[in-house]
Amino acid sequence: MDLPVIDLSDYLSTTATSDAQLSELCGVVSRSLRETGALLVKDPRCSAQDNDLFIDMMERYFQSPRDFKLLQERPHLHYQVGVTPEGVEVPRSLVDEEMQEKLRAMPEEYRPSSPKGPDCKWRYMWRVGPRPLQTKFKELNAEPVIPEGFPKWKDTMDSWGYKMISAIEVVAEMAAIGFGLPKDAFTSLMKQGPHLLAPTGSDLQTHGREGTVFAGYHYDLNFLTIHGRSRFPGLNIWLRNGRKVEVKVPVGCLLIQTGKQIEWLTAGDCIAGMHEVVVTSRTTDAIKLASEQNRSLWRVSSTLFAHIASDAILKPLGHFAESPLASKYPPLCAGEFVEKELAVINLKGQSKES
Repeated sequence: MDLPVIDLSDYLSTTATSDAQLSELCGVVSRSLRETGALLVKDPRCSAQDNDLFIDMMERYFQSPRDFKLLQERPHLHYQVGVTPEGVEVPRSLVDEEMQEKLRAMPEEYRPSSPKGPDCKWRYMWRVGPRPLQTKFKELNAEPVIPEGFPKWKDTMDSWGYKMISAIEVVAEMAAIGFGLPKDAFTSLMKQGPHLLAPTGSDLQTHGREGTVFAGYHYDLNFLTIHGRSRFPGLNIWLRNGRKVEVKVPVGCLLIQTGKQIEWLTAGDCIAGMHEVVVTSRTTDAIKLASEQNRSLWRVSSTLFAHIASDAILKPLGHFAESPLASKYPPLCAGEFVEKELAVINLKGQSKES
C-alpha cells in the first residue's frame, strides 16, 4: 500500500487554493494519521539536498571511534541530549507484557521481528528550538552537546531541525482542521516543547545480516515524528488494521508518524503508530551497492521527535473529551508522561552525582 503524499505548498500558499480544496486536503491528512498512523509530505522548504548534507555529517560522526562518541554521552540526563550508545535502548516489545500478548495474537505474516535484547543502534539527541525559562522538567530541557571536530555541527543540526519542525507544525495545523479542532489546537501546545532532532546510526558493516533488528517493534512517546529519507531501507510500520507495511519514502519526501501524545489528545481516535527497523533483503541489496561505490555503511535515520511542551497538560481536546474512551486518557503533565515512558525503555538514567 502506498501512503498518500501531501504537497504542503498547497496549504502554505492558500491564495492559490479554495476553502473547499483546503478542507479536503486537511481531511486527507487527519484521515491518514487516523487510519495508518503515517503520512508522506513534500515541503518546499525541506529539500533532498538539505537532507543529504545532514546525513553526510551524521555518517562522519557515527563512523568516529567509540571512545570519542562516548564523550557526548549524558545518561544522567536520561540520554535526552548527546549520544545514546548501541545496547542501551530497550524495545518496548521486550518489556511490555500487554504488547507481548497482542503480538502472540497477531497473524504470523504480520508479526514483527523478535529482538534478542537492546537495540543495536546509536542515537544522537539534539535540542531544537527555544526552551522555557521556568520548567519542572529541567533534565528534559537541557543544553545541547556539541562534539569537537565538527565546526558546522550546530548550524547543520539547527538548520535541518528547524525545517523539519516547520513541516510538522503545518501538518499539525492541517490535522487539527481535519479533526474538527481549532487550527492552533496542537501547535499552541507545542510551543517551547522539548523537540529533538534524533538521528540514529546503525553499523551495517557489523550488523548487516538480514533479519538483524536495529529498532525493535515500538511506538514513539512524543506527539509526531518526522523522518527524512534514509539511504538504506528497513522501516516497517503497522496500519491500524494490524497489517504490516514496508515503507518506501520517495526522494524529496518526508515521513510523518503518529506518537503517543497525539493519541492522548484525540482520546485514541488517532493512535500511536507501531514500527520497527530491520535489515531486509532490500537493505542487503543497498549494502552491496554502497560497498561497490565505496560509500558509508552506516544507516542514518534523519529523525525528529516533535513534543508537546513539558509543562503543558495532556488531555483529550475539544469534542474528543466527550469520547467514550476519554477516561483512558486522564489529564497528565506532558513532562511526567515522558519520564514514565523513558523509565520503561531504560532511558531514564540515574544521576552520576547520586
